Amino acid sequence: MKAATRRRVLGLVALALVAGAAAVILWLPPPMQGTETGPAPLAWTGARACEECHAEEAKLWRGSHHDLAMQEASEKTVLGDFGDARFTYEGVTSRFYRKDGKRFVRTDGPDGRLADYPVAYVFGVTPLQQYLVELPGGRLQALSVAWDSRPRAEGGQRWFHLYPGERVDHRDVLHWTKPSQNWNTQCAECHSTNLRKGYDLAGDRFRTTFSEVNVSCEACHGPGSRHADWARRAKARGLPPKGEPGLIVRFTERRSREWEMDRERGIARPTRFLATRFEVETCARCHSRRGLLTEEYRPGRLLGETHRPALLDDGLYYADGQMKDEVYNWGSFLQSRMYAKGVTCSDCHEPHRQKVKVGKDDACSSCHQPERFASRKHHFHREGGKGASCVACHMRTETYMVVDPRHDHSFRAPRPDLTVALGRENAPNACNDCHRDRSPRWAAQAVRRWYPGGQQTKPHYATALHAGRTFRPGAEAALLEVVRDTKIPGIVRATAVSLLPPHLGPESLPALQKAARDEDPLVRLGAATTLEALPARERVRIGVHLLWDPVRAVRVEAVTAFADVPDALLETEQRAAFDRSLDDFYLAQRSNAERPESHVNLGIVHVKRGRLEEARHDYDTALRLAPWFLPAYVNLADLLRMEGRDEEGEGVLRRALQVDPRSASVHHALGLLLVRRRRPAEALAELGRAAELAPGTPDFAYAYAIGLHSAGRADEALAVLRAAQRASPGSRGLLVALVTIHRERGALKEARAWARKLVEAAPGDPSARALADSLEPSGPGGAR
Repeated sequence: MKAATRRRVLGLVALALVAGAAAVILWLPPPMQGTETGPAPLAWTGARACEECHAEEAKLWRGSHHDLAMQEASEKTVLGDFGDARFTYEGVTSRFYRKDGKRFVRTDGPDGRLADYPVAYVFGVTPLQQYLVELPGGRLQALSVAWDSRPRAEGGQRWFHLYPGERVDHRDVLHWTKPSQNWNTQCAECHSTNLRKGYDLAGDRFRTTFSEVNVSCEACHGPGSRHADWARRAKARGLPPKGEPGLIVRFTERRSREWEMDRERGIARPTRFLATRFEVETCARCHSRRGLLTEEYRPGRLLGETHRPALLDDGLYYADGQMKDEVYNWGSFLQSRMYAKGVTCSDCHEPHRQKVKVGKDDACSSCHQPERFASRKHHFHREGGKGASCVACHMRTETYMVVDPRHDHSFRAPRPDLTVALGRENAPNACNDCHRDRSPRWAAQAVRRWYPGGQQTKPHYATALHAGRTFRPGAEAALLEVVRDTKIPGIVRATAVSLLPPHLGPESLPALQKAARDEDPLVRLGAATTLEALPARERVRIGVHLLWDPVRAVRVEAVTAFADVPDALLETEQRAAFDRSLDDFYLAQRSNAERPESHVNLGIVHVKRGRLEEARHDYDTALRLAPWFLPAYVNLADLLRMEGRDEEGEGVLRRALQVDPRSASVHHALGLLLVRRRRPAEALAELGRAAELAPGTPDFAYAYAIGLHSAGRADEALAVLRAAQRASPGSRGLLVALVTIHRERGALKEARAWARKLVEAAPGDPSARALADSLEPSGPGGAR
């Protein structure tokens, strides 16, 4: 289980399920494959049924990370020290011991008191092993104290906590007893085969089942009963059981390709490869950040048919697309040239053992001529040193769960020039990972000297994504340039589309309309996330066809955008398509009914559809399941506003602040409520607190400044706006406010200067140009 990040657990925006392909590849839903003859339904047979004919594959699989993904706790499987070992974290001493042949841990439970818990299962094997214990309601929870299974010489053979330096006690959402550490919903799908959560909302309990406790053959190949029946019939007739009849997917990518060596470049290139990527999409189910849409999964199908893939979202990925949080490789790999050229997972990894087939750098040599690339003329480092390693330079690592370094799979050239331009927090580079005593500028100069015509001479989408995230001037134009460039990987273009809403201008609409019909479903997914920012008529004109999209994730995403579109704007077929997509949306939320996010999602859609009583039930359910989930409080308070019940809403928001006194979004919502209740002094205090806690959120600073201005404190309002604009220099709202307040005060010179910055930030927005022109002496109604 991954250690959940506090940012992800405490995020305040209620989103659709959460949690991306080079444009040259048609990422379309592959058909069900194989010969599904006979009336018998597909059934799960288990690994033993496979071993009789596939002994070599079974041998490779035994002892692999998939085989050992989850096991019952026993003398053989437990690696940790349960010989009365003790570990202290933030004043709590946990004891690990044996009793009656079982392993126990004595640690702080849901109420903070020490209690004894038998270990039911072990989770993983290396470089760490976690332990699952049972709590009421059919829940298995992963302890946050884990065993470092690395050799002692590498710092291992010790107990450690997954959140060092934080005070995670029984009240914290990251405590091992909380939903963030629940196996049934957070981990089980990817650590066992044929997993069914079996959650009962009415009783708030799980009856989770699996056909095999670990990741077995059928987790990737699908239920094998028909294939096994075919093999038995073939053997009975004395025929060698060769082939794959009866399987629902055939991983034929490598067999269907042809390669030739480009002698000039020293890199192999494909002469042909399959457009559909059965293997990559099957691996993506667990090797991606995604949210579940339905449990009816079949290997080989498009990930978006059963899951909502995450894009290159802030917090998950750096602005340049490198992994930041643990994203499990798929989103990184889709950005790579290798994916674009048809390389698949099993080209480098033995699919049954999961290990790299040969040494890490040797794997690169199968396509990249070593005499050209494993040479000092290429890497400019000492032969045999770390700097001479392909992996060290082209697959940066980030360390998760304290001891687990993971390689980025976008296979990119180091770009210290991007670190210089955007900062390490937005674009780290492999050079300075090693040369920590040197500056990014030093590294960039070295790269320019070695490769005068290298990657650093070309534009990179990092600049646009960073501009979109941080409200830089010209963000709209930069994002649109990425969206329109079909040579850029689809997951990047999709991310650029999804970042458009706060920057939308007239120039965005044609690009958004085209993105909504892009051949890459990820780009269409990005378009679906953006539609809600448009007026209802524009949503229908640009994206109503997404309600018919062949990919479930796109249809589900589109529901929120069309939930409040008046019936008069939709034709009969369009309304019918919405109703079908709404069924998909409801299924997605039911599939995650144990999560408060799903009930908030339902509440948002019900509010849009005018079904306020149902929305109230949804928000109450979310808070019953997770009293710590702040979006439920904020949305409930907004529902009460709609019903004219702000007094009750104030109580809701104050309860939320008891949960998290530092929530900027709750302070902001409370401030707006107090404005409505005509309590300006209290409102300003709350709005100011929100702006202070989230200085990178322009909307909070804008609301606070407008409140100050309304209170006759214009100088303070301008100071707040100027400080916020320095952090978000392209924010149109901040710039318009600066222009307007200066104009009202008669400070026309300053107003014109801010108007010029507004035009610079949004050169394609005619309203920005009109405002600037109105301030010129010769302009329409020009000021003097």
